[in-house]
Amino acid sequence: MGYDVIVIGGGLAGLTAASLLAKRHLKVAVIEKSYNPGGSCGVFKRGHVTFDQGSAVLYGFGEKGFNAHRFVFNCLEEPIDIIRHDLLYCVNYEGKRIRFWPDVEKFADELAQVFPQERDNIRRFYRDMLRMYQHVMVETPSYTSADETDGKAALKSMLKHPVSYVRFLGYLNKSAKSLLEQYFGDPEIFKFFDKLTSTYCYATVEEAPAVLAAVMFVDNHVGGSYYPAGSTLFLPGKLEKVIEENGGDMLLEREAVSLIFEGGKPAGVRLLCGDEVKAPIIIYSGTVWNLYDKLIDPKYTTLKRRAWAKRQVPTYPSVVLYTVVDKNIIPDDTAPIEMLVGNPEKLDESEVTAYILSIDDRTLCAQDEHTVIAIGPTFEKWDRSDKTVYRSQKQKEQARLISVLERRFPGFGSAVRYAQVATPCTIERHTMKNGGAVAGPKQMLGQHMFKRLHIRTRWDNLFCCGESTVMGTGTPTVTTSGLTAANAVLKKLGKETFVYREKMTDYVRLVDKPFTRGRLYETYAKKEQQMMRQALRCRLCEHPSCARSEENDIRGIMRRVAVGNFAGAQKCWLKNPVDPLRLEKYESNCVYSLEKEEAIPIREIISFITGTSTSME
Repeated sequence: MGYDVIVIGGGLAGLTAASLLAKRHLKVAVIEKSYNPGGSCGVFKRGHVTFDQGSAVLYGFGEKGFNAHRFVFNCLEEPIDIIRHDLLYCVNYEGKRIRFWPDVEKFADELAQVFPQERDNIRRFYRDMLRMYQHVMVETPSYTSADETDGKAALKSMLKHPVSYVRFLGYLNKSAKSLLEQYFGDPEIFKFFDKLTSTYCYATVEEAPAVLAAVMFVDNHVGGSYYPAGSTLFLPGKLEKVIEENGGDMLLEREAVSLIFEGGKPAGVRLLCGDEVKAPIIIYSGTVWNLYDKLIDPKYTTLKRRAWAKRQVPTYPSVVLYTVVDKNIIPDDTAPIEMLVGNPEKLDESEVTAYILSIDDRTLCAQDEHTVIAIGPTFEKWDRSDKTVYRSQKQKEQARLISVLERRFPGFGSAVRYAQVATPCTIERHTMKNGGAVAGPKQMLGQHMFKRLHIRTRWDNLFCCGESTVMGTGTPTVTTSGLTAANAVLKKLGKETFVYREKMTDYVRLVDKPFTRGRLYETYAKKEQQMMRQALRCRLCEHPSCARSEENDIRGIMRRVAVGNFAGAQKCWLKNPVDPLRLEKYESNCVYSLEKEEAIPIREIISFITGTSTSME
């Protein structure tokens, strides 16, 4: 099948690029190693509980500020329900709970209570950062990476507020610490900001570029923090929906192993299974290391370029604890995101961020439970070659993380109903993030901004997006990189690009919280609601018991139906349709049926999406 564009990698950046190009009627194929799209943004299930596997606190959905997610969904004309958290998060710092209010002045007052000797400086710092942010980011919205910024448009914006722009650009090659030193003298407050930069961009104030920190310190306050109603299944699922509704293909469980070159230029992708997929344009959405160490044959690059890629310093490897706990162990005043700082002096394994997103979204687990996901750095050596040692190491890590949470939530250990640990090996296996470095190359001086992968490469038909690129860390930034890559392709083809317009129709719907199961799908027709609710029950098993080793992607059909992607579900079904007798067997093999519970009504859902009967009568 002929494609206009191949996208390698189905994370948020790749899906954003692919969905926007499909919206412009280009024939797109997304190649993704996993059976689920989304990369680190998505879900897995254990029993009736839904866990966010990685990226779950989403900025960029606000009405103002750096709202790349909102802009993309408005461009795609794709509705999505979103929950807005009351607090950005809460930092537990030296016995104090610092609440990050959306209102910057209110937060500044809260922080001043912790550092009263710096009260005036705190207010001045946030006032100055907010003014600069408003002038540079809010008044003239731009959803373009720095390397693709239009010079004329940038000059026009600069002339509106020259002082703010000159100041902003002056931070390009300075550290966040040098910025803070212009305002603060107390060494203790530097330790606090160190924790913020390590959370925002996995770098210390000495490593992090001031230009990045200046934006991060106020951006989230202006825009707010959000969560997709019903879980993060819906964010990549909606992007996949646009791709498939517009004729694109999702080539899931297909690993790209090399780029095919013809005439000295990339011409396609060779897959692990031996198949080849070709297109005149390729977008790569993966790590810089996999691009130069794996996909591009050394004869097409230079030793200098490959050495540059190897020198890119990764963010620290992470470990994740997934738990279900008794609801009453979590105090009522807990924020959905709580950062636990164990050692203010340095970054160590006692620094953990806990996500209790079931506080605002009650669809994730039972009414008497909470899901608690804890992520933090690990400096252990993880090796799966000796399974016994590896399992023992995981058990010790689980106990350690539970003990960290116990300090914030007394009695936590005894309240745990389920626990599972994902190590750096797990993260790399599922997301291809080298060494479990969840944020790719570190955003640090010397490898920030233009010293990272650019959207354009030395080949005019190979483009890049994702966390290794100029935009860097976080879901709004990788989304912007995907948008920028799509626009670069559209420019090359002489097609209309996606640019901000005033009074764009808004497709992001904010919903009340706590969000409940009864609110799911309330904008859909009754029969659609019924089918989507049933499909959402699917556990998306890594090793499905329904179709077993057969090629029918029943879990993929259910995932698509659950987010309203009926066209994609039908396309998935038509690849390998089977007779009603086989579908009946799939239902009897469903994991629910094996557990003596009501199976997913596979036949009824297939009948609905195809408009045909699959009954045995």
